[in-house]
Amino acid sequence: MSAAVKYTLGRIGLFVAVLAGLWLVDMNVFLKLMLALVFSAALSFFLLRGWRDEMAEEMAGAAERRRTEKERLRAALAGEDDQGSTPPTDDPDPQR
Repeated sequence: MSAAVKYTLGRIGLFVAVLAGLWLVDMNVFLKLMLALVFSAALSFFLLRGWRDEMAEEMAGAAERRRTEKERLRAALAGEDDQGSTPPTDDPDPQR
């Protein structure tokens, strides 16, 4: 499971748990929702630190791969392709 999915589900779960606890208190529904949002955000800062760090690393790796691929494609378009080989294709007959 992706780190982003785990973190998102953890945030939603904390929100629902805090909201369930506040549901027993007699107050306006909108106020309950707002308090649940604030308290779950504060709790997630401490309780979900590991998942948040894991998600940040995953996103940084994806950004690095995109940047590297973008640089490779720019170099290939500029004619600076030093590899000397063409990337493999799925076409069984490249002579077409």
